[in-house]
Amino acid sequence: MDINYDILYTFVVAATALAISPGPDNIFVLMQSVVNGKRHGLAVVVGLMSGCFVHTSLVAFGVSVLIKQSEVLFFVIKLLGALYLFFLAYKAFRSEAAIQLSGETVERKTIGQLYRQGFIMNVLNPKVSIFFLAFFPGFLFSETLSHVSQFYVLGMLFVITGSIVFGSIAILAGSISEFLKKNSKVGVFLKWLQIIVFIGIGIFILISEK
Repeated sequence: MDINYDILYTFVVAATALAISPGPDNIFVLMQSVVNGKRHGLAVVVGLMSGCFVHTSLVAFGVSVLIKQSEVLFFVIKLLGALYLFFLAYKAFRSEAAIQLSGETVERKTIGQLYRQGFIMNVLNPKVSIFFLAFFPGFLFSETLSHVSQFYVLGMLFVITGSIVFGSIAILAGSISEFLKKNSKVGVFLKWLQIIVFIGIGIFILISEK
């Protein structure tokens, strides 16, 4: 089987860096874990990662059809995807570096309610599908596997890396929260990590071949 493992390794590194970068999802996991306990934080993680499979399916079947139809359409998808990632880098650049943590407004819910909330938060967020559409096409790693299969492999790797990072955040929530409060410069580091990753992935997608 013809598989380019270097592309897969690059994908895993990029997905891990993105999961570590501060965003609404991992901050939500962190605060639920701090306020309600690690089991509640892990319930959110499972819900969020379950939702990723829905977006993977939408991208897998939709983009695969476009790839089969036209080389030009596939190039347009990659170009728009790269531009979207550059836009995300610009938004990160313009954002505040400080990570805001406040457990005062965290509503207490059951594990089942938090799983559903994590799932719904992910599935009903069109930005996730747009991000997958921008992110995945540049990491096709085989000339023999079907495009649908490749997208599902990438989706599974994304879920695995996200689960490890988000799960670690849930389990180590107390320590992470204290560390972030004591080290204000961490936010600056994570902000620039996010910018570099978005730009790097955008460039990678532009130069990648079908």
